[in-house]
Amino acid sequence: MRAVVTRVSHASVTIDGHLNGQIGRGFLVLLGIGPNDTEETAGKLAEKICNLRIFEDENGKMNLSLEQVGGSLLVVSQFTLYADTSSRRPGFTGAAKPDQAIPLYEKFMAHCRERGFTVEHGEFGADMQVDSCNDGPVTILYDTESRL
Repeated sequence: MRAVVTRVSHASVTIDGHLNGQIGRGFLVLLGIGPNDTEETAGKLAEKICNLRIFEDENGKMNLSLEQVGGSLLVVSQFTLYADTSSRRPGFTGAAKPDQAIPLYEKFMAHCRERGFTVEHGEFGADMQVDSCNDGPVTILYDTESRL
């Protein structure tokens, strides 16, 4: 799995002109799923992201977790994170097919909810408009093919 995690003051996703999900302070997670990903991968990545300490404490240090600040997550599927950029026109065959990716996308969100977080989301495969205010800016990249 590949994830781009952005610390946001607010974020939302709109589909066909209708607000599908929105959060205040928290994480916007753009989540890509690869063909080698499993339920175990989804659980490990969810644990890593949910425990990420990138909110400022009283001393201005990034030391507080999502739980400590009462934050939420907005998770948006993003197959383009598996783009093959070796040419001018990216290819996306490196991403998992929907029959594998959708259950893992759902499993990732379920793991986050099990940890007590509010999880809003986009719609897998939909044309979405994502709006966010990157707080900091702070953006963290994860790739489960690298060591978590």
